[in-house]
Amino acid sequence: MTEAAGPRSTRILVTGGSGLVGRAIAQVVADGRSGTRGCLGRLCEPTHRPTHVIHLAAMVGGLFKNIRCNLDFWRRNIHINDNVLHTAYECGVRKVVSCLSTCIFPDKTTYPIDESMIHNGPPHSSNFGYSYAKRMIDVQNRAYFEQHGCRFTAVIPTNVFGPHDNFNIEDGHVLPGLIHKVYLAKQTGSPLTVWGTGKPRRQFIYSLDLARLFLRVLREYDEIEPIILSVGEDDEVSIKEAAETIAEAMDFKGELVFDATKADGQFKKTASNGKLRRCLPGFQFTPFKQAVKETCAWFTANYASARK
Repeated sequence: MTEAAGPRSTRILVTGGSGLVGRAIAQVVADGRSGTRGCLGRLCEPTHRPTHVIHLAAMVGGLFKNIRCNLDFWRRNIHINDNVLHTAYECGVRKVVSCLSTCIFPDKTTYPIDESMIHNGPPHSSNFGYSYAKRMIDVQNRAYFEQHGCRFTAVIPTNVFGPHDNFNIEDGHVLPGLIHKVYLAKQTGSPLTVWGTGKPRRQFIYSLDLARLFLRVLREYDEIEPIILSVGEDDEVSIKEAAETIAEAMDFKGELVFDATKADGQFKKTASNGKLRRCLPGFQFTPFKQAVKETCAWFTANYASARK
């Protein structure tokens, strides 16, 4: 758990601080763009007791790990979330911002999805354990507010990527997995095999952008209802386009092969960032190609120690 102490006795603790988004928040803080400084502490330790919590800790994984382990994703994440939220309540934390995912939205829905549609139907069957566990954070937030007046809320990022991601090909998310595949294909001179047809479409958000948005939500967003943190609908790209962008960033000249025997997962989950634009105006996202290039450069430079 990483904690940052800011002005006016504000102390921000980040659960899951060693993960993708936690590392990004630490970098934003270290760069001085948040007006906070970093330190370490436990949730109810008197000398480090936080006033605010960013809750990122979770069991996470890519499509194929979710398909194999839906029960594990449900049980572990339900336990984590209940422990964090109830401990925050007991310790008098003023605000908690938890991290959800667009996979919580119904599989059968209209697009673009928005914050009012979370509980309108079951999520995609491939990751129902993780999705329902994350949905329950929204239920708990409402209950803590109604019963105890707690200012607990949540953000819903689209597909996050960046330095310090999990680049495991089998169990990681699609974009870091592709980066690892391109790296290996370039080393061996073999084609790049992309699992699935390449047709599903996703909105990708750079982890450093998400970190900056998390800190703005902590300071500026006062609703209990969750808020989607995403690039615009026009910035959605196909898996094929994402693979081609990675190949270009890593100067891979080989062939791209699509293995249609592998599952595609949910075809699309286009999200609206209209509420983000209204509530946190003026935010500028890093262009996708630039963010991919920076992530590929980080992975190449840190290949020996990167999670893979």
